[in-house]
Amino acid sequence: MAGSLTRDEPAGGSVLPRPVPAFARTAVHVAGVLARRVLLLAVLLAVVFAAVELLPGDAATATSERGESAADLAERRRLLGLDQPVLERFWDWMTGLPTGDLGTSARGESVADLLSRPFPNTLLLGGLALLLTLIASVALGCWAAARPGGRIDRAVSASATGVLALPEFVVAVALVLVFALWTDWLPAVTLTDADGSPASWRMLVLPVLALAVPQIGWNVRIVRAALADEAKAPHIETAVLDGLPPHRILTHHLLPGALPTIAAGLATSTGMLLGGAVVVETIFNYPGIGSVLAGAVTDRDSPVIAGVVAVTGAVLTGVLLIADLVRAWASGGRT
Repeated sequence: MAGSLTRDEPAGGSVLPRPVPAFARTAVHVAGVLARRVLLLAVLLAVVFAAVELLPGDAATATSERGESAADLAERRRLLGLDQPVLERFWDWMTGLPTGDLGTSARGESVADLLSRPFPNTLLLGGLALLLTLIASVALGCWAAARPGGRIDRAVSASATGVLALPEFVVAVALVLVFALWTDWLPAVTLTDADGSPASWRMLVLPVLALAVPQIGWNVRIVRAALADEAKAPHIETAVLDGLPPHRILTHHLLPGALPTIAAGLATSTGMLLGGAVVVETIFNYPGIGSVLAGAVTDRDSPVIAGVVAVTGAVLTGVLLIADLVRAWASGGRT
């Protein structure tokens, strides 16, 4: 009887497939993206081992003491596993990675212990720079979008373009020149406490600014463009015709629609911030992974270099995953 038919059983007798829930589609999409990024990280780690292998010399020679004999160097190479093929050494290192074992450095230290102090300092520096980037770029982008084509819009867009072109080390040198040498308002060198962290919050100001300023320029342009695209949507025109105040249109209609693009821009900036941190830490003598990485390259220390890449890649993967979830949420589960 027709009355016994359900929505999934049409009159023809065929059963229609039930729609896949939005959260399930999102979960499958995110799992696939995460698997691809983990695979990409594994390939990158393999490239790191191969690149260090191509450098002149090896870890045994780089860390040897003056006067060591050829027999001593041969024994050191055996202890470091350098007498084994690079693929075998890479496989041994990768098998310990899931348990948190990052191997042993060329100087006999646990890589995990070696990174346990400086890496949180780098995360603090990058996190503060990312927070400042988010606040400043959204504020400036919204300010410019409030008067499209006006003087403020043109000034913000031009300034963002100019700042975007500046490398972190140029910004860092300019900040030191102005705020440390000319005005003596802020310290140019970072001193540390007994636990290895910066001794004062004032020592974070210049490194954070040096990292954030170029990324603010990048993200202001992204926010401004995203808001301009969203302003063309029909529901925005409807909101304007309904007489809603500009600030409510901005916060309740424009920003939610532009959120996926803004999240993607910030996720990209995270990688740039962590990469730029190596240079900025060197300039300000900041106790982060920059000095550890520089020493590891000098020592031809594959486990340490790969350990830095692994923990940094894990952070970037997490941030990109959050950005994917934000985009999925803002689009109502459509991926």
